[in-house]
Amino acid sequence: MSSSVERALQILVELASGPATISELGRRLDVHRTTSLRLLRTLEEERFVRRMDDGRYRIGPRMTSLAQIALDGVDVRAAAAGHLRDLGAACGHTVHLAAREGTSMVYLDKVESRHAVRMYSRIGAPAPLHATGVGKAVLARLPESERDRLLGEPPYLRCTPNTRTTRDELAADLAEVADRGWALDDSEHEEFIHCVAAPIRDASGEAAAAVSVSAPNMVVDRPQLLALVPELLATAAAVSEELGWSGEG
Repeated sequence: MSSSVERALQILVELASGPATISELGRRLDVHRTTSLRLLRTLEEERFVRRMDDGRYRIGPRMTSLAQIALDGVDVRAAAAGHLRDLGAACGHTVHLAAREGTSMVYLDKVESRHAVRMYSRIGAPAPLHATGVGKAVLARLPESERDRLLGEPPYLRCTPNTRTTRDELAADLAEVADRGWALDDSEHEEFIHCVAAPIRDASGEAAAAVSVSAPNMVVDRPQLLALVPELLATAAAVSEELGWSGEG
């Protein structure tokens, strides 16, 4: 990469964090003021940056439109695929990618467990919002009014003896999910299967999908499952970054 192209890209990265003057950019990038001015004029001509009335420069309309086009073209399944495989290889258990469709979660992708005893699931199958790790990871990011609209009137469908079927039970659980950043399905959807799940966020910070690690509790006990949470969160953050999330909010 030529030095001019590299410096122009560095300028755009710097301006992404907020407007700056020519002198400020020169100091941050350790380049002469005249070099910064030359690059900024070229970027301004192409509408990648815009000069403000106070002399500072900010990201321009062409950069904004290109960013939106790039984000609109991102397929969450494609963005997540490699990260799901890496997580599956690292933990050896079933990994799911799921997104909300209407009042259900739908499995978009799956990495099979290496163990002979594993959970059954299939891509395209729906799962309840209130009784799955992926569902609770998404619900915890929604306003209470939106949750009520999606879930309907309680009692919610009881899938196992552990399913949260009342509004108060589920609200308390979701408050914990929101606070810690990940959800636990304590055999609430299927008996003998438990999982941990984390939200995947898009550029706006909304939960676009969720990723989970699931295993039979006869294969993995609770402490072993919870020990996978750091890797799960790292995977969710990596996919979120590919979708444009900045890590804030």
